[in-house]
Amino acid sequence: MVGSPILFVAVPLLAAFLIPLLGFIWKELVRIVPGIVLLYLLILSVSLYSQVLQEGTIVEQIGGWAPPWGINLVFSPFTGLLTTLMLFLAFIIWMYSYRFKNVDFEPSKKYFILLLMLVTGSIGIVLTGDIFNQFVFIEIMSISGYALTAFYTGRDSAEASFKYLLMGSLSSMFLLLAIILIYSQLGTLNMADIASKAHLMRPEFRVLALVFFIVGMGIEAEIFPLNGWAPDAYSQAPGPIGAAFSGIVVKAGIYSIIRVTFTLFDVEGSMQFLVLMGMITLVVAEMAAIKQNKIKRMLAYSSIGQMGLVLVAFGIGTEEGVFAALFLMVNHALIKPLLFLSGSYLVFNSTEKSIRELSGLGKYLPLTSFLFALGAIAIVGMPPLSGFWAKWSMLSAAANSDMILVIGLVLMVSIVEIVYYFRVVNRIYFFKKEEDVEPKKPTLNAMVSMIVLGVLIVAIGFYPDLITSYLHEASESLMDKGKYIQDVLSAG
Repeated sequence: MVGSPILFVAVPLLAAFLIPLLGFIWKELVRIVPGIVLLYLLILSVSLYSQVLQEGTIVEQIGGWAPPWGINLVFSPFTGLLTTLMLFLAFIIWMYSYRFKNVDFEPSKKYFILLLMLVTGSIGIVLTGDIFNQFVFIEIMSISGYALTAFYTGRDSAEASFKYLLMGSLSSMFLLLAIILIYSQLGTLNMADIASKAHLMRPEFRVLALVFFIVGMGIEAEIFPLNGWAPDAYSQAPGPIGAAFSGIVVKAGIYSIIRVTFTLFDVEGSMQFLVLMGMITLVVAEMAAIKQNKIKRMLAYSSIGQMGLVLVAFGIGTEEGVFAALFLMVNHALIKPLLFLSGSYLVFNSTEKSIRELSGLGKYLPLTSFLFALGAIAIVGMPPLSGFWAKWSMLSAAANSDMILVIGLVLMVSIVEIVYYFRVVNRIYFFKKEEDVEPKKPTLNAMVSMIVLGVLIVAIGFYPDLITSYLHEASESLMDKGKYIQDVLSAG
């Protein structure tokens, strides 16, 4: 074995605690060490993922205790894909964040510690094999998110962080209620064990536990009407953290809902419920996005809408639908961070962050403006970029399942999405620059991170086969509930 999944939790936690000490040796280590750690974990994840695709799922037992009694981490084609994607984005965000703002040692130290904790919690949610430890990782991720939302003083960040905290507290309550209910019925916390014994639960308790889980994780996954925290948090947090929320945190929330729905419980009507909630989220968020006059709030609502589309694809319930949902997740994880990262430099010196202030910046920040426009064209699904293939896969899966109403609504909402994104691009290129706006050129490392995302979007658009085989492996892994149970429970 080239490594162990436990390193994805142990190494960043250790690094986060050591950063203050390393800062006393050399202050620049505060910025350098997180990048080294994330790069190492990314290489490890790629190596383990290659091994899993050839040899099968890796189940790591903590302390030598076999499932279902002990804690275990599950690195499968499904969780491996998400872990690798999250670590890649985390490294890109670190690269962008390096000297993003010329802040002093203390703020930098707090920022990178919290970023590592955020990544640790998100990856832990994806890899853990039991529901209580998933709750623990959700708390790690959430607390880091609250602090990062309030990172900048002098804004409305404290209010935004408090809203996030309030909603997160409700999330914790519902998740604990679900855990208590399941444990009282089955006497186990292991996901595979729960999946094998779920039929022993009384039907009403099974439905109630699923509802509690969806409500609890729906807050992190930005499902309407549980997403009230998101627009404020995205707009008040540092630009790179907005990218982390959309690219990493939300993916962990979606994963948790899908794992519970597809693996733990077989509740009649759950797929239809995902489609319904996804469509409501999509329509409400996109209608809200078109009314925004601040760029980060517009991107936040757009991100919420995209998560609604992902839920709809998962709710189709077929392997084709799961493939489309994963394609949408990968697509969103590349494009939305690019929009947040490029958009942050377009409004770098602004306090209002309004769309009006982007007027004419195409002339002064040509490459940054081009990358934002590229992201905008990709996210609405215009060919030949990656967004087109993701949305096409989703519509094809819906058509094959005779979901004509879903197709019609998605196409109608896509028109709304095109309108508000192209409105911004039009301002960037065809309006006169506002006199009070002072453009800020990105640092070299920030430009490299944005270009990498842009190149990937174009590459996947022209050659979607670059990732389709991995997406098929991941979708098969998620759909094969019996194999997941067997892999975990036979690991001892």
